[in-house]
Amino acid sequence: MKNLRAVIADDEELARAILREYIERPENESGIGIVAECANGFEAVKACGEFRPDVLFLDVQMPKLDGFEVLELIDREIAVVFVTAFDQYAMRAFDAAAVDYLLKPFGAERFRAALEKVRRRVGERRPASLPETLQNAARPAGAYIERIVVKDGAKVHVIPAGRLDYAEAQDDYVSLRSEGKSWLKQQTIASLEAALDPRRFVRLHRSYLVNVERIARIEPNTKDTWLAVLTDGSKIPVSRGGYTKFNALIGV
Repeated sequence: MKNLRAVIADDEELARAILREYIERPENESGIGIVAECANGFEAVKACGEFRPDVLFLDVQMPKLDGFEVLELIDREIAVVFVTAFDQYAMRAFDAAAVDYLLKPFGAERFRAALEKVRRRVGERRPASLPETLQNAARPAGAYIERIVVKDGAKVHVIPAGRLDYAEAQDDYVSLRSEGKSWLKQQTIASLEAALDPRRFVRLHRSYLVNVERIARIEPNTKDTWLAVLTDGSKIPVSRGGYTKFNALIGV
């Protein structure tokens, strides 16, 4: 068997110890070496970037970043096994292409079954999932995100939704503008629009999604287009459809 590299991410020391004990049991013949243990989401993202593991054993509820936010930021070839005490996240985990979902407390037999799934997934090396698949799975139906996580090299930035000025589409990426700074994230603007509260963000143009609170005024541009002037002086193109959406949102 190929030796696999594993990262364990859980904020509870006891939970990490149990996973470590199961992995290191001689009778399991897991062929897995633990390369890092992490107590929060930031540490998990950093460890995955540094050690490039084959498998990540990942808790859902953790400080700083939750498990689904971690999943957004790591290499999608990493096999992910969610390990949590909460069963309500199971469907969202599988929608996000998790290999397995271990519900605490679990026994050695259930853990061995998860290892078999990990080995099959690593052997397949399936194509990476689309980023929006992960982001849509990361939120319950009918809910909107309150923050956006972005990886910038080894750093992770958390942008509260209310501080996002606007997003600009750049092929399969979006450029996020907030408080005078810009970050690039691999995500389509359509999936970002679906994740944000439509009462707070409006698609003024096919390439621009704007925070309504940042719009100072709308000015005529050409016969069928306008410009949105933001509170920081930025100017955003407004299409006919975007103009209609904006007027409907503010009740004009």
